[in-house]
Amino acid sequence: MLDYIFHHLRNNGQFSKRVKKRYDIFWHDPEAEIIRNARMSRYDSIEKWEDAPYWQRRLSNKYNAREFAAMHGCRVSELYWKGSDVENIDFSKLPPYYVIRPTVGHSSNNVFVMDHGQNLFDKKHYSNEELLAILKDEIAKKPYLEFLIEEFLQNEEGNHAILTDYKFYCFNGEIACLYVINRLSPKSGYGTFYDEHWNQLQKVQFNYPPSPDQKPPACFDEMVATAKSLSSLYGIFVRIDLYATDKGCVFGEFTPTPSMGMNFTSFGKKLMINYWDKYCKGLI
Repeated sequence: MLDYIFHHLRNNGQFSKRVKKRYDIFWHDPEAEIIRNARMSRYDSIEKWEDAPYWQRRLSNKYNAREFAAMHGCRVSELYWKGSDVENIDFSKLPPYYVIRPTVGHSSNNVFVMDHGQNLFDKKHYSNEELLAILKDEIAKKPYLEFLIEEFLQNEEGNHAILTDYKFYCFNGEIACLYVINRLSPKSGYGTFYDEHWNQLQKVQFNYPPSPDQKPPACFDEMVATAKSLSSLYGIFVRIDLYATDKGCVFGEFTPTPSMGMNFTSFGKKLMINYWDKYCKGLI
């Protein structure tokens, strides 16, 4: 009974309702997958990007998202391969470090952060044949799905390791908060919240235990500017994920319905609603 009460309290309220409503409008539309998976290019006009209802759905495709970011001058990781014909991947041409991720998905499902054959996310070794079998199985289940094979970005010290996540919760060019996650695996790590000036905030979500005090990355000013710029272009509430690397700030992805609006603290829900009503009033 207590678990039910805690679940209800964490996942109730206006912010949760708005995020769930957005999810229903975005993804219960019969045209949703066509819009999301229409292949876009950084060389397309902004008019072409925005020529569909709730055009931001296009940016939930991770290939389109990186093209949109590059179109607006943001760094993106090098792309080694893209497609659904995974049997044509030539693993012999890949470096020993690379990342595989699907164009559509969440929670790091089917993401492989490869270091000489080992996936750092689950600490397991995979043969090329095992990877292909997994990718083929996912594509068989989802006709629009493609996979990206990308550069394994190095951290600011120039090392290959699981990168720290910098997740900016943004409202039309304004940053409500930043969630810094020192990730150990897709579902474990430590997380701390900051404002855009690196002042620590109260807990906004319950997802991870807090991390020790830490310093901002060297490219923090660039990250803040990038988050604000992309958020202004996106126009409505969105979480923007960025990475601090030896090259500076690198774009990760857009998330329009983070955690489905669930697991936020009372402080976090109030913070989000205040920003939504002030900077995105009346918007989905």
